[in-house]
Amino acid sequence: MSSTPKYSRVLLKVSGEALMGEQAFGIDIATVDRIAADVKAAAAADVQICMVIGGGNIFRGLAGAAKGIERATADYMGMLATVMNALAMQAALERVGVESRVQSAIPMSTVCEPYIRRRAIRHMEKGRVVIFAAGTGNPFFTTDTAAALRAAEMNCDALLKGTQVDGVYSADPKKVADAERYASLSYHDVLSRDLKVMDAAAISISRENKIPIVVFSIHDKGTLVAVLKGEGRATVIQDGV
Repeated sequence: MSSTPKYSRVLLKVSGEALMGEQAFGIDIATVDRIAADVKAAAAADVQICMVIGGGNIFRGLAGAAKGIERATADYMGMLATVMNALAMQAALERVGVESRVQSAIPMSTVCEPYIRRRAIRHMEKGRVVIFAAGTGNPFFTTDTAAALRAAEMNCDALLKGTQVDGVYSADPKKVADAERYASLSYHDVLSRDLKVMDAAAISISRENKIPIVVFSIHDKGTLVAVLKGEGRATVIQDGV
């Protein structure tokens, strides 16, 4: 394996569900620790890393809205769930010796920093992992959109999406045995085929800023480092495919 990373600065998007492990909800500390160990290995390869973590393991805004909570209020509740996940990831990173900072789009100075773009970039330049919490700070936007937005703001070389499966498929491979797996796709392919990778706003932001999206399994130990080196099993979404 090449020792030189393909990307020097990346944003890693992790779903809230990925933190549940085998649980039905909440945060599984062993799972968070394993992800933190992979992030440490990536940081040791001289890659600058920032992260966005979803909140679906604790509260999902759309689900709350479906049950009668006003959509904007439900989305704010979901944003607070992402702050909890970010703090859990920060604690895990620091347990393995990786300096990190949490920046929230909703100011809450008692527990973390406010989101300040230039400060976040400076943290990464110093080798710290920056975890962006509370989405964009606005209702009606997903954490996928927040990930694409922050990746653009941080001038990232790629947006890495750690999922439950090892790439993008034509259908859910856990439900459809013969679902086709794609090695590469264009942004247009994702939108025109309505592939459920990220929402359309996130794909559009990535496309406009020429940020490739790399989809891989967050549960396969070591895959993050392999993907950073242009190897490993993943689907790459970019123009020119």
